[in-house]
Parts: sequence; C-alpha cells; structure tokens
Amino acid sequence: MARKRQDTDFTATLASGRQAMAKKDGPRITLFVDGTPQSEINIEDPGDLSFGYIRHMSHVLDLAFPLGGPITAVHLGAGALTIPRYLEHSRPGSRQQVIELERDLVEFVREVAPLPAHASIRIRYGDAREQLAKLPRGLAGKVDALIVDVFAGSQTPAHVTSLEFFQELGAFLAPDGVVLVNISDGHDLTFARGEVATIREAIGPTQLISDPAVFKGRRFGNIVAAASRDRREYPGLARLAASGFPPATVHSDAQTFQWLRGATPVRDAQAKPSPAPASNIFRDRS
Repeated sequence: MARKRQDTDFTATLASGRQAMAKKDGPRITLFVDGTPQSEINIEDPGDLSFGYIRHMSHVLDLAFPLGGPITAVHLGAGALTIPRYLEHSRPGSRQQVIELERDLVEFVREVAPLPAHASIRIRYGDAREQLAKLPRGLAGKVDALIVDVFAGSQTPAHVTSLEFFQELGAFLAPDGVVLVNISDGHDLTFARGEVATIREAIGPTQLISDPAVFKGRRFGNIVAAASRDRREYPGLARLAASGFPPATVHSDAQTFQWLRGATPVRDAQAKPSPAPASNIFRDRS
C-alpha cells in the first residue's frame, strides 16, 4: 500500500487499486474510498457522530442498552471503525469483533487514527460472510448488537443482502439483541424494500430510520433497519431522529410493513448488489 501525505490529508493506494483518503478538519477525520465518503470520526470525542445514519444507529444502541455497561458486538464492515470507537467510548470494556475485507484499509485508518490501546476490539480480515462462519461458536446466541455496513466502493455486495445471509447472521443474535443494517438506495427503492423484507423474515420486527425524502424515493440516501426478535420498541427514537440534521423519521414495524408494498424476501439466487449512486452525488464532499 503506497501512502502519501498532503498537508492535513492522508492518501493511500490500496492493494485492490482503490484510492483511500483521510481528510482532516481539526479533530474530525473523514474517510473516502474512491471519492465516496465512508465514515467520519472525531478523534477527540468518539461520541460526536456526524453521519446521519451512524447517529441513527447510535440512538438505537443507546435506547437498547444502558450507557456505561459493556456489550458484545459484531461489526461487518470497518470503515473508520466509527461505531466500535463509539461503543468503547460509551460502554467501556465492550467485547467487539470487526470483519473487514481489506486489511490495508484498516491499517491505513489505524495509522491515521489509532484505536484506544485498552479497547477489546478484534479485527478479522476477509469476506464478511465467509468470516461470519468462522466466528467462535461461543458467540452463537450471545451477541447484543450485530451491525451490517458492508460496501465495496459505493455498493453493498449481493451475497450479504440475502435471506440465507441474514439467517446465518441471526444465529449469533442474543434473545434481546438488535441487528442494525445500513441500506442505500435511490429512486425506485426496489433494492431497499427487498432487503428490508428479507431482514424482517430472517430476524423479526423491523423499524426503519431515514430522511423522509429517501423513504419516498425522491433522492438517493441511507436507510437504517433496526430488527430484533422481541418486537422491541424504542421510546424516544422518533424524537432523537427528528432532532438531528437533516431531520429523520422513524417507521414502526407496522409502518414498515406498509412501506414494503408487498416486497418479498430475496434469496441468494436472486440477490443483487445495491444500486450505485450517481457519479456526482458526493462531489461537494470530496
């Protein structure tokens, strides 16, 4: 991996040929891969979360699990390790496993923004689905939070969107645990509806958090799905989502069912990657 530094920015050419850049603005670092913003962290305050979908995930985690108490978490997709950093900050001693395909991307991130030395964060390298099958069997039924945020560039690979995949993932979920999935889609929402139908079938009742314009297919963006076995509700989630920028709305499981418009679960044989955003969608952030 070739690295170079330009003033406050760090860049690297990954083994895959993709270009990684860590853009610094004071204590904030934004990670870009091939021009697509992947994550943002505040190295002085890991509780300061800038990306909307990351904040939405943190709201669910905060409402599901008491602050200060350690939890067990598995993260598929590393990015800048924003959520693992947040959990270590808000729940010191949490036991965390992170699965990431690109070793040199994680090395680049850790060089720019090292993890806390005392954090119990183990990183496993390889394909998310293959490595999921290699996790310790002792984790089965014991994981409090399963976070799925897997991207190859700007798209989620098909094999981590299917019913079979989420059934494999669900085997690790604790009875009162939560699965959080970052879903990206644009105008017709066929992909997002199919993935949410898949998550509801494999895991259970599912709430959604997003910008109203994204829910209506008016623009490309992120939808966070929060699924659990126990029909969990999160009092205060709608208020927290609405108070951020941009404001977001929450769909209850009943509203999610209506939003699906009859979409059915997607199996391996039919699975497709998430749609790619327009080439200029991130131009103003690069």
